[in-house]
Amino acid sequence: MSALNRVPSLMARAGTASALTLAAVSGSVVIPGIASDAAAATPATKALNVAASKKGSPYRYGAVGPKRFDCSGLTQYSFKKAGKKLPRTAAQQYNKTRHISAGSRKAGDLVFFHSGSNVYHVGIYAGKGKIWHAPKTGDVVRLQKIWTKSVWYGRVK
Repeated sequence: MSALNRVPSLMARAGTASALTLAAVSGSVVIPGIASDAAAATPATKALNVAASKKGSPYRYGAVGPKRFDCSGLTQYSFKKAGKKLPRTAAQQYNKTRHISAGSRKAGDLVFFHSGSNVYHVGIYAGKGKIWHAPKTGDVVRLQKIWTKSVWYGRVK
């Protein structure tokens, strides 16, 4: 019997158990910004999971990991761990991706922040309008809502 089919019987036995408790009992817990095991086979999803695993790592300009990162250092490190090579800077990474529309974006795609034609920041799309990124000096790697419409999307080839 699948976990989904067991939920009603679990709920009947659990009484007032929380949804998280039921999810844990059925064997599946969803964490925002972390891909499921079924999707973990793709390099993009692996890179997303690597970036998420670096939550709380300090920002340092020019840093490429494994303990400190700048924005493009985090994306480069994450994709390298997933078996894909990216150049060093956000602008170079933009030039090496397949450009896609916002409607085509998927978890694991890169999100490039721009001013005019200048790409100045990059993060990894986590779904639901959020990215994993290394924001700025004094901050740490974290999941954050995309705060502007001045973004382009790229898929690592």
